Amino acid sequence: MDKKKVQGLLLVYTGDGKGKTSAALGMCVRAVGYNWNICMIQFVKGSWKYGELKGIKNLEPNVELHTVGEGFVGIVDDTKDFEEHRAAAKAGVEMAIEKIKSDKYQLVILDELNVAASLGLVTDDELEQIVEARDHMRHLLITGRDATEWLIEEADLVTEMKEVKHPYQQGLPAQKGIDW
Repeated sequence: MDKKKVQGLLLVYTGDGKGKTSAALGMCVRAVGYNWNICMIQFVKGSWKYGELKGIKNLEPNVELHTVGEGFVGIVDDTKDFEEHRAAAKAGVEMAIEKIKSDKYQLVILDELNVAASLGLVTDDELEQIVEARDHMRHLLITGRDATEWLIEEADLVTEMKEVKHPYQQGLPAQKGIDW
């Protein structure tokens, strides 16, 4: 492979279908296989306990996970003020920029950042600051539905997950180990 062509990529997993975080975790596992250091920051997700929180511990010390969200905004069991969510997202933006600028990681994953942006927790300006923080040898993966047109245009790779059929439509609840 021509080393002159190797560069950090801006990757986006978006769309209304399931699998964006799971695909990001798959990339994370692949990268650990090459002894890369990965930082994953989860926006929005915060109050629920997901299987990935336990599973990622098995990938330490190569992978560190930070959950910066205060939980899902305005739905399910959310009782927090919007400004609380916004403050958590702002802290996440600052952490993301710090981690991206660090020489420690080959890959930084910003899970559900697109959702945080679409909800107004992260501003367009902050999203641009995050993307512009990376040097072009570091890979940055941003997940979540509703990616902005600007981000899609900037990205090197965009994958859209499309829901074709979902168990919820059949009245089936979320499944441990599959959905959370």
